[in-house]
Amino acid sequence: MNALSREDAHRMLNKVPEVTLFFWIIKIMATTVGETAADFLNVNLNFGLTGTSAVMGGLLLVALLAQLRSRKYIPSIYWVAVVLISVFGTLVTDNMVDNFGVSLNTTTALFSVALLATFGLWYASEKTLSIHTIFTTRRELFYWAAILFTFALGTAAGDLAAEGLQLGYTVSALMFGAMIGAVTIGYYVLRLNAVPAFWIAYILTRPFGASFGDLLSQPVANGGLGLGTVVTSAIFLLTILGLVAYLTATERRVAGGA
Repeated sequence: MNALSREDAHRMLNKVPEVTLFFWIIKIMATTVGETAADFLNVNLNFGLTGTSAVMGGLLLVALLAQLRSRKYIPSIYWVAVVLISVFGTLVTDNMVDNFGVSLNTTTALFSVALLATFGLWYASEKTLSIHTIFTTRRELFYWAAILFTFALGTAAGDLAAEGLQLGYTVSALMFGAMIGAVTIGYYVLRLNAVPAFWIAYILTRPFGASFGDLLSQPVANGGLGLGTVVTSAIFLLTILGLVAYLTATERRVAGGA
């Protein structure tokens, strides 16, 4: 371990929140916002994929720098970074498919390989993939790289299921939801190891959230409920803000010994 890593290990607390029900609720909502907000900026505000990608990439960079500079888990900073990386991960896939003509089959395969490579390098370097040990800068960089690829992969897989395989948004959401349920049963009933259970569930929540977001926002003629990207994004963003505000207040009470 180099000097910077030793220093970080002493100075930093774990930078990732505990995996609770609140964690999964906010994460799924963030994935939904990633889908609907990207569509809103791209289509409704006429930013286009390139313009939207540039704006969101800049905001994500600022958020990640703030996250990396913090010495402990701060709910507001962490979840802003998650929402932004969700939007940016969606845009990475959309750019490859729409601007460069890469098929959904290929993008799904490419991001699967990229994610597996990230996990491989992470484990080779740190001998663990546990999110309960994110207390060095190097581990946190591996963590955020993995998160980015889970969002890009989830977007590709969700679009492949709903559009490429023509399953539709409802069937896709139900299918990915059932997979998440199977992982939950595997963890609580069959004693599946916590680390793979977490990452499998994390990957699956992205296409589930994307399919659910499309189901709510897309026009009825396209198989959606017609709420639109503005309403859907607003509902989920406000819910995320409320939950993050609650978690922030809770963290402060705990820190203050209340």
